[in-house]
Amino acid sequence: MKSIVLTFFIIPLFFINQPLENDTPVVLELFTSQGCSSCPPADRLLKEVKNDNIIALSYHVDYWNYIGWVDPFSKSVFTDKQRSYAKKFYSSSIYTPQLVVNGREHFVGSNRSKMKQKIAQYTKKTPKQTLTISNVEREGEYIKFKYDVDQILDNEDLRIVLVIKERTTSVKRGENRNKTIINSNIVVAEQQFPLESKTGNGALIIPNIVNDNDELSLVLITQTKSLDILSAAQSSL
Repeated sequence: MKSIVLTFFIIPLFFINQPLENDTPVVLELFTSQGCSSCPPADRLLKEVKNDNIIALSYHVDYWNYIGWVDPFSKSVFTDKQRSYAKKFYSSSIYTPQLVVNGREHFVGSNRSKMKQKIAQYTKKTPKQTLTISNVEREGEYIKFKYDVDQILDNEDLRIVLVIKERTTSVKRGENRNKTIINSNIVVAEQQFPLESKTGNGALIIPNIVNDNDELSLVLITQTKSLDILSAAQSSL
């Protein structure tokens, strides 16, 4: 595990991907970097656990770029996002690989036993809201879609997330120099706005980092102002 400002903790392994007991979505947000030598095991674990009801999102932060390798997927806004979670969790530092579950708690992203435990725990919870996504299509430089929620709760936001399924990178410098890294579930674009209608149409601009042969998915998430995730849905393009 890597940390910035202060150090945190490191943890172990073991996981078996198994079917969920119900249709409750679980959103896993991994904060990672190609410049972090502790991150590849967490990247691989995130790929393992993803299925139809487990929404896996990999946010590449930019604070490891200084050691010589600029992660092509890193963004300062993703580092800011991680700092927002640190504030929520009363953490004095941010670290990689950090895994946040449904916006409610966090742990080291390579901890397989903790991952198994938390997925089992959160899939048993009854969601307060149901979110669906439909009519998803790629049209020129946009991804267009329609969303529906069964109810609107107080002070919630809708997040729109564009994800690349997988990319392979030959890292030339930094802690992972001369290694080939496979990243999956890579967030390349994200927008957020207040949810004011139970149904609506939207569009998201496809960023330049997306190639024509990339497999993409669109993820919609509703969350409270305190960053608790209420519902989520995903659709492949």
